[in-house]
Amino acid sequence: MLEERLVNIETKITYQEDLIEELNKTVYQLQQKLDRLEAICASLAKHIQSLAEEGNEKPAANERPPHY
Repeated sequence: MLEERLVNIETKITYQEDLIEELNKTVYQLQQKLDRLEAICASLAKHIQSLAEEGNEKPAANERPPHY
């Protein structure tokens, strides 16, 4: 009976170790994705900011000239 309990406990520990390893892999992969998405967002923000700055320098195509 005692040996059976020990075997059951060892089996549960083995399953838990496997599950923890899988969860760690998943967390690592999600962190990599998050890092890539943050880099993309930063790049897009810089691009939008540069477009906005360019827009401030050029007059709008449909804007009336000041003498009207």
